[in-house]
Amino acid sequence: MLLENKNALIYGAGGSLGAAVAKAFAKEGATVFLSGHHLASVLKIRDEIISEGGRAEAEEVDALDESAVNGYVESVFQSAGSIDISFNLIGLQDSQDVPIVEMKLDDFVRPIIIAMKTHFITSASAGRFMVRQKSGVILFLTATPAGMSYANVGGFGPACSAMEGFSRNLAAELGPAGVRVVCIRSAGSPDSAVFANAIAKGGIEIESAMKRLLNDTMLNRLPKVSEIAETAVFLASDRATAITGTALNVTCGTTMD
Repeated sequence: MLLENKNALIYGAGGSLGAAVAKAFAKEGATVFLSGHHLASVLKIRDEIISEGGRAEAEEVDALDESAVNGYVESVFQSAGSIDISFNLIGLQDSQDVPIVEMKLDDFVRPIIIAMKTHFITSASAGRFMVRQKSGVILFLTATPAGMSYANVGGFGPACSAMEGFSRNLAAELGPAGVRVVCIRSAGSPDSAVFANAIAKGGIEIESAMKRLLNDTMLNRLPKVSEIAETAVFLASDRATAITGTALNVTCGTTMD
């Protein structure tokens, strides 16, 4: 098992990607500590993991509350003995499909503020313990607008770019202590809840947007949620010990490095 005896913190575990990552980590032997702003959805994932023989705990945690996160991470460390993986997957509440010149300032800056605030809080909190134990992996999820220009993505593109820049700086600071920091850059997954909800609403604009996304890829498809989760497993494992300070391209060839 790739993650045997590792303890993993997953924020936003009630979402489709958070759930997939949690299950993939647990399948590979990790004990997963699941949290979210809405406990019911997180408890559901916890119970599913336990029913399949995995180890999981769940708690309601606001990943934008520094005091709450610090207390939560401290409690996990005290009970589990280590913090080996931290992956923040909370939503950024971004507003898209509106031209920047027509967008309200609050809508533009919201995802940037949320991204920087929550990732600073959760990364710094886990990082303090990882530095102490001389090991650990902090993962970020970004998207194609961090690496190429898209119209009408509002503050989401700058938020992704900011996360990648922050992760590189964090990797430089924590690297000497044996702590790795890596971004996963996705092109969006059609089997995720975000895409499913958009597709369910239907309309010509959604169909047109999906066609554009597919045409942007070399593989003529978008990455599945399971592919993002399996990438996270690899990056969190000891098979990726030389990878840090970078964004791993999991876009099916949307962006080129």
